[in-house]
Amino acid sequence: MPRDCLVITVSGLAGSGTTTLCRNLARHYGFKHIYAGLIFRQMAKEMGMTLQEFQEYAELHPEIDREVDRRQIEAAKECNVVIEGRLAGWMVKDADLKIWLDAPMRVRAERVARREGISVEEAFMQIAEREKGNRKRYLNLYGIDIEDKSIYDLIINTSKWSPDGVFAIVKAAIDHLYPDGDTGLKRKNVEVG
Repeated sequence: MPRDCLVITVSGLAGSGTTTLCRNLARHYGFKHIYAGLIFRQMAKEMGMTLQEFQEYAELHPEIDREVDRRQIEAAKECNVVIEGRLAGWMVKDADLKIWLDAPMRVRAERVARREGISVEEAFMQIAEREKGNRKRYLNLYGIDIEDKSIYDLIINTSKWSPDGVFAIVKAAIDHLYPDGDTGLKRKNVEVG
């Protein structure tokens, strides 16, 4: 690994494989895995609410989203962390590597259906509804269009590779990061011949 202190963000929509990738990165590199869902659960516990109660509360209180995002930013101050969340790449502005995972909606719905034990059609409808609501919420809260991928260093369509294949691609990217980036200014002159 090129640096002693790495901060990596992994973002993507439901069923894209973000959690699987983050777990693999945490296991392989010994990174701490921070994810919005865990922060959300911790906040529910802090407020003495069940997860369902807290979700309903959060829908009416935008400060909850802001606090989840603030805690992600705070976690990025640690070394060797992988931060998972739809807005992680936007929130952690100076991450060393920002990754977006994607897959066609049908593939993502099939994955969610398997994971949740529901029909593909039901998963498809839930995902579509949630993504429409989330996009509107992110625009209103932060002025962020989740469909804008211009901030990401690496975008992977996870339907083309197995989880091991996706991990191998990301591992190669991490293992070959330049310590100070490749601006062309810091290269050492090499004499040939």
